[in-house]
Amino acid sequence: MNLLKSLAAVSSITMLSRVLGFVRDTLVARIFGAGLATDAFFVAFKLPNLLRRIFAEGAFSQAFVPILAEYKTQQGEEATRTFIAYVSGLLTLVLALVTLLGMLAAPWIIWISAPGFTDTAEKFELTTVLLRLTFPYILLISLSSLAGAILNTWNRFSVPAFVPTLLNLSMIGFALFLTPYFDPPVLALGWAVLVGGLLQLLYQLPHLKRIGMLVLPRLNLRDAGVWRVLRQMLPAILGVSVGQISLIINTIFASFLAAGSVSWMYYADRLMELPSGVLGVALGTILLPALSKTYASQDHQEYSRLLDWGLRLCFLLVLPCALALAILAEPLTVALFQYGKFTAHDALMTQQALIAYAVGLLGIILVKVLAPGFYAQQNIRTPVRIAVFTLVTTQLMNLAFIFPLKHAGLALAISLGACLNAGLLYWKLRQQRRFEPQAGWGRFLVRLVVAVLAMVAVLLGLLALMPAWEQGGMAERFLRLGVLVLAGVVAYFGTLALLGFRLRDFSRRAMA
Repeated sequence: MNLLKSLAAVSSITMLSRVLGFVRDTLVARIFGAGLATDAFFVAFKLPNLLRRIFAEGAFSQAFVPILAEYKTQQGEEATRTFIAYVSGLLTLVLALVTLLGMLAAPWIIWISAPGFTDTAEKFELTTVLLRLTFPYILLISLSSLAGAILNTWNRFSVPAFVPTLLNLSMIGFALFLTPYFDPPVLALGWAVLVGGLLQLLYQLPHLKRIGMLVLPRLNLRDAGVWRVLRQMLPAILGVSVGQISLIINTIFASFLAAGSVSWMYYADRLMELPSGVLGVALGTILLPALSKTYASQDHQEYSRLLDWGLRLCFLLVLPCALALAILAEPLTVALFQYGKFTAHDALMTQQALIAYAVGLLGIILVKVLAPGFYAQQNIRTPVRIAVFTLVTTQLMNLAFIFPLKHAGLALAISLGACLNAGLLYWKLRQQRRFEPQAGWGRFLVRLVVAVLAMVAVLLGLLALMPAWEQGGMAERFLRLGVLVLAGVVAYFGTLALLGFRLRDFSRRAMA
């Protein structure tokens, strides 16, 4: 198997959603700016989104997919349909109750998750309204994730991969055309989330019907398959929750800072998600099955080689991305967001958070490579323990950094926490003698450093020649930004080519 080609395929599908996400965020920044209203929306949307990550796309998928695959291959079509009906029935019941409780308890949830908002009655009330509006999203997106897990098991990967674009399209449509019909206007974004979740579910139903797996939910709490899923979910929930708890705590800290702090961190995080989401998701998708197969077959040499390949790929692609994000923080924030109500001050604050986030980009994606090394061994305890230790350490750094650096300090704490997490995972793999680096790392890193220095020199030189980024309209800013990005890519990979690096050599290392 050529892992490099697999990575390119998964990344290209994910890229479409990310690009539309940037279009969405550019419009939201231009129309709503960064202030009380956007802070309220981002907090309200973050809570159901965190629950989605924990239950729908995290713990539930990890527990459900292996058992579904077992039913598909061993139990036959009818038993599989029954299993899906029982699981979807229980999932619908539980999520409906969670949604109802969430809507009723919205003020208390805001009080716990963003206590700083209680100082401003208008912000607190608006966040409560938006949370009640967006909370049903967890029901819709969780059922959508269930549908996507089924389709992936039947090798219909393109449909679930495309689904996230529908939420972006919904938010773009509401922001552009329906904002004037809402009072306050930010309510349009809340309704867009609700409609987007519904579209994501409905889009997949015809595809389920085509594979014969579109069934009505049924409730049977005595079914053995359902209980197997529940038992598998408990440890998975613990592992997935640690990272999300860190995000919630960061929101609590940010809620005490100046109005706009939550929004500045959000926009910076969105810029970070392009490389971290595209590369991280793709690496996690292709490495875990390959590592699991080689570990189960006792091929420890191949297992170590796959980890080595993933680590080299991280350094090759992520190191220049991290430096470029820091160097181009001003062009990126001004070209993408500084329009309409998004002021120069908002852009400056977002730049500070982006530079702080860039410090940890390599660590964030290294975790996506190193953690599957433990999951492939069916060892969840080690990465969970490391994640818990990282969580505690990150909060201590939050306390240390928030006073001198404000919102940028919170971003820096997350970055350093990610680097700590990656370092501990690597140390533990080496301690267990599960991973041995392949030969040639010294020469590989020297070539990367030379290429990165060439890229940095080109970017800094071009930035010195260009006019102030506030000048010109969106098209001109995007053109200049495109020139910078293209020049950086050519300088980096051109230098690597001159130093003897060949992509086909890297691709061969990915062959099974």
